[in-house]
Amino acid sequence: MYVYLRHVVQHRSFFSKKSQKKCNNRSKTSYTRILINFHSIIRFVSNQDCAFIVKKHNSLKLILNYIFFSLNLYKNQSVFADITHIIMLYRILFSIVLLFLITVHSLAQQQTVTIEGIVLEKSSKTPLAGATIAIAEIGKGYISDESGYFKFSSPTGNYTLITSFVGYESNKTKISASTNQKLEIVLSSNTDLDEVIVTARSKDINITNLSMGVERLSMTEIKRIPALMGEVDVIKAIQLLPGVQATSEGSSGFSVRGGSPDQNLILLDNTTIYNASHLMGFFSVFNNDVISDLELYKGDIPLKHGGRLSSLLDIKTIDDIPDKTTGTGGLGLILSRLVLKGKTGKKTSWMIGGRRSYADLFLKLSSDEDMKGLTLYFYDLNAKITHRISNKDNISLNMYYGQDNFGTKLYGFKYGNLASSLTWGHSYNENLYSRIGVNISQYNYKLNSDIEGAVMTWESTINDIMLRADYSYINNSFLNLNFGMTSTLHSFTPGTVKSIDYGRYKIDETYALESSLYASNEQSLDDRWSIKYGLRWSLFQNIKKGNIFNTYQTLEPRLGSVYKLSDHSSIKANYAHNTQYIQLANSSSSNSPLDVWFLSSPKIKPQKVDMLSAGYFHNLEDNTYETSVELYYKSLKNVIDFADHADLILNKNLEDEVRTGKGKAYGAEFMVRKNKGRLNGFINYTLSRAERTIPDINLGKTYLSPYDKTNSINIAINYEVSRKITLSGIWVYATGTPATYPSGRFGIDGEYFPIYSGRNEYRKPDYHRLDLSCTYVPNPNSKKRWKSEWSFSIYNAYGRKNPYMITFDQEADTGIPYAESVYLFNMVPSITYNFKF
Repeated sequence: MYVYLRHVVQHRSFFSKKSQKKCNNRSKTSYTRILINFHSIIRFVSNQDCAFIVKKHNSLKLILNYIFFSLNLYKNQSVFADITHIIMLYRILFSIVLLFLITVHSLAQQQTVTIEGIVLEKSSKTPLAGATIAIAEIGKGYISDESGYFKFSSPTGNYTLITSFVGYESNKTKISASTNQKLEIVLSSNTDLDEVIVTARSKDINITNLSMGVERLSMTEIKRIPALMGEVDVIKAIQLLPGVQATSEGSSGFSVRGGSPDQNLILLDNTTIYNASHLMGFFSVFNNDVISDLELYKGDIPLKHGGRLSSLLDIKTIDDIPDKTTGTGGLGLILSRLVLKGKTGKKTSWMIGGRRSYADLFLKLSSDEDMKGLTLYFYDLNAKITHRISNKDNISLNMYYGQDNFGTKLYGFKYGNLASSLTWGHSYNENLYSRIGVNISQYNYKLNSDIEGAVMTWESTINDIMLRADYSYINNSFLNLNFGMTSTLHSFTPGTVKSIDYGRYKIDETYALESSLYASNEQSLDDRWSIKYGLRWSLFQNIKKGNIFNTYQTLEPRLGSVYKLSDHSSIKANYAHNTQYIQLANSSSSNSPLDVWFLSSPKIKPQKVDMLSAGYFHNLEDNTYETSVELYYKSLKNVIDFADHADLILNKNLEDEVRTGKGKAYGAEFMVRKNKGRLNGFINYTLSRAERTIPDINLGKTYLSPYDKTNSINIAINYEVSRKITLSGIWVYATGTPATYPSGRFGIDGEYFPIYSGRNEYRKPDYHRLDLSCTYVPNPNSKKRWKSEWSFSIYNAYGRKNPYMITFDQEADTGIPYAESVYLFNMVPSITYNFKF
């Protein structure tokens, strides 16, 4: 700055009339020197604190004097044809801009301060991700990130920070925000028994959250829901949410807003789960005792995840590990479970859990010899190790393994999942955080038979290896940036059959590399209006013999906005474009572990969807009641279906059975939820439509999606009779799913053949069911370490015979056709003993 001002003083005569010739001769030299000094100012200002410049060097006053001096010189000039006067004009304009920037920045520095910190659990010092930090005086709130960090800017003044996290006592911290501050906020647990696992949830998150169609359930809420055979199941719980439907009775498969089950991305600690079912879908692979929270995104999938059209179910295992070794478990009629967790030293925590069903043990008591030889059970294991290397670094290893076994002396069937992830979290500073990891996912099944000496085995495997790097940069309310990359190597082995009599039959493996880059930002435009925007670039490459022979790439934009009408209401709007490169060959809505996944290829283009959604959200009585109305419209391209009577199993030419076209889905979702009080629960209603138009199906006429359900109602109620007894009940109703039935027949030589209707022209009978449960805590005030409760439940309390499958046949003698409905469950009572120590 000193060099620049000295240059001005030395060349004062440079602008006088007597020195006009001298000016013209030296203009080129002066221009060069001015440019040098121009960059000097930029470098100087960018590396200094503007307030310091104004106060210590009185630079602001010097710049003002220089502007007035330059303007006075310019007033005495009649023309400015040569470069000297142009340079002088640029000098004036630059000085004005520089003055403005310094003034604004100085005022900003004087009026606002930065508050940052970390939220920790008291006993274990574990960071609490998703904790809510509210400023009582100005009514603003912030959420801690995955490492428990938070940061925001606010005007100077005295404030009260109210920090809360579900299952923990709130913390009030008074601060005098006159300078930048760093805080460490510690929360103490306020739970005894039932709050074993908790989920962060701001009281008004449904009002302020930028994402639409996002459903969050805590494990406390899920455990209150009556369950099949007394076993709490996260997938059965999300099937009660608006816009979500079970694909069939008792199944772990689910459809979101008319989409097929393979359009849902299911993640366990960021690792893909391809088949989330045990016992043909009656139970899911998720042990409720190891889960901390779950989030379901119905279309507006976060940019760091992709590859699916309809939804993301993001499930995370527990991070809150106590100093002492503790255990949680349960004994039921159909299975038992146990989870242990604790710490080794001050920096390493661990968790291990397992489940095992034992229906096969009861079958051995049967008097029927065939039943004695029946194998029917599943088991799974979860393990997690977290080590804090330093205050800025931690590593986490997560593992899951599960297996189902079913069979007799003549045949057997096995299938299972393996999911593992290794993640390194690093905090570069208070603003920048990264998570870099390797995820491995595998799904496999094996069928074997030995009928009259004909030995045969059939195996199929899916393998994924993913590398991912995710970064979060939070600076202020205007910059909440997330960016990163992923790359996944897919390896699909559709089927290998080995037989002593018939040799070996194999469908060739297929390989592909799916990669992406993404960036998104959330920012507040003012106290009421916030927006988010981002872009994901996805790349899909088919590989054969180590060479890439086909490539697809897509840009996937996201845009969302929330406008707060008041402290208790808001309106939201979102747009999302998603692309899916892999899909499941399944022409039936019933759950089957014989999954045949196949890749996009030169013949099969990736499926795409454009989704628009809007909603109104309103809370009542201090957020005790939540109400919402959401509207959505989905337009699909290259949607996949299969030809009539398609052969999907062990077909080397599977692509020839695929038919593609367009589709659409639209609907309205209504929700009322009560969060507080002895009586709580929710009621939701969904009105929807899902259609497909594929030239080679149904003569090109538009037909209903197999997962279309016009009306759906879900009611869940919990009532705390006393501290010992809690009653719960759910009632569900849904329009029957579309089906294709015989509409006529023709005969040839006394043999009759059915004539089928158009695709999905009929519907199955409507579905409805009532489930009830009662939780009894013998000693709710006990100070002993061992604590327990009893859970009694009735599934399908009034014995509704909901059809699982409808088949058609004809009388052998008369040829008269008839329909036969198969149902799975009548009334199913159960009892479970849960404990904690």
